[in-house]
Amino acid sequence: MTATSPASVLVVDDEPDLRTLYELTLLREGHAVVAAPDLTQAREWLAQRRFDVLITDMRLPDGLGLELLRELGEQQRSEKCIVITAYGSAENAVEALKSGAFDYLTKPVDLKQLRGAVSAAVQSQRPVPGSAATTTPNGEPTRKVSPPPSGVQSLNRIVGHSPSIVQIKGRIEKVSTSMAPVLILGESGTGKELVARAVHDCSHPSSGPFVAVNCGAIPENLIEAEFFGARKGAYTGATQDREGYFQAAKGGTLFLDEIGDLPLAMQAKLLRVIQERRVRSLGGVQEETVDVRLVSATHRDLTALVQIGQFRQDLFYRLNVIELRTPALRERREDLASLVGALLTRLCAESAQNVPALSPRALAWLQARDLPGNVRELENLLQRALALSSGETLEPEDFGDVDDRSEVPTQPDQLPEPSAPIAVASRPPEQIPADLQAYLDEQERQVLLKALRECDFNRTAAAARLGLNLRQIRYRIQRLGIAMPTADDDAA
Repeated sequence: MTATSPASVLVVDDEPDLRTLYELTLLREGHAVVAAPDLTQAREWLAQRRFDVLITDMRLPDGLGLELLRELGEQQRSEKCIVITAYGSAENAVEALKSGAFDYLTKPVDLKQLRGAVSAAVQSQRPVPGSAATTTPNGEPTRKVSPPPSGVQSLNRIVGHSPSIVQIKGRIEKVSTSMAPVLILGESGTGKELVARAVHDCSHPSSGPFVAVNCGAIPENLIEAEFFGARKGAYTGATQDREGYFQAAKGGTLFLDEIGDLPLAMQAKLLRVIQERRVRSLGGVQEETVDVRLVSATHRDLTALVQIGQFRQDLFYRLNVIELRTPALRERREDLASLVGALLTRLCAESAQNVPALSPRALAWLQARDLPGNVRELENLLQRALALSSGETLEPEDFGDVDDRSEVPTQPDQLPEPSAPIAVASRPPEQIPADLQAYLDEQERQVLLKALRECDFNRTAAAARLGLNLRQIRYRIQRLGIAMPTADDDAA
């Protein structure tokens, strides 16, 4: 199949009128279509030839359409399967996706949605240049579809070679061939949005928008309008029509971060949209179809929330068709050196400064820390060290809270291998801060203020004292909201 050739489609439905309607719709799109009324005739067609797309009703006179999906999976056939389910049958839709369906449609089928699903299924099969040709066990030619360039770049941004990281990258590539909802679980600071972006970039909707939403940051009285849009006059202050997140993500991916913080009333409305793939704007009359890939994430235990009635069980099963879990940093200590290198490179590029080296003592000090905030906490520590360092190499003292030099290994035989966890005591703060970022910002702010006061608020002199350039100290003063006297001399 080339990029310009029509797709071959097999339609399986026991209702003649619907079968004809689907067939005519796809013929007008230029596809080659054959139809079957039941499983028996569908199997005969599949034994004779290979198709690009299989569209099957869930319930057929001689069995379930899922039987075809399982048989194709066992034979490692390349057909993409689209299942048609009854209205409101969430269990069937979830079962179809878990059985390997590329997508599902709900009766009554929207013909525009049908055309879009077939187009997406065909597009997901097309090989990129250089992808390797393979054959199935029964000799049928197929191709391994490599991630698009943007997908490769996104996967490369997930730094590390530990088994857990290799596994999650492999799963991201695997789920890219389906439109099934993805649920990303993991502690705060483990890179769930980075994984969500990689899922989007590796999937066929990568050319569409990626819309990220923090479900816990939206006021409850505005959440419906934010998700589904609103018509002019729908509520006080609605002076014009506005689109919601679902409309903005049309043809792409909608990433619902912190889905566990979504209010129960909104959970019911979200479930309905997922099942019917239609939204009605607040104050609107007509519904519109939405075609989005849904990716959700949370650091909370959704199973426990379901048990205590704070999260709908039916919504949980709709979101958790494919589960990805981002590992905590303590579970992949061997990746620490690679993460530090990647983070330092990015932070220094953002602040236009040279990338410093990290001494073995500093690496040992980092590996000795618990780092409960995971990669986000590691990034904050490195950002602070860059602000406080006055040399070309980062030392433990540059991180700002190493008071006792004896806490840090000094002899070569005391420095363990970088890939191994290091049992070195580090002095914790007297009280764990409730907001780590605010705590670290305040530490950096106090250091900058001390340097500025000692230099009579001359930024150039203070920057030199801290080993920074003028641009770097200006950036930090602005970010931390430090008030400067109007007579400040930048040029001195």
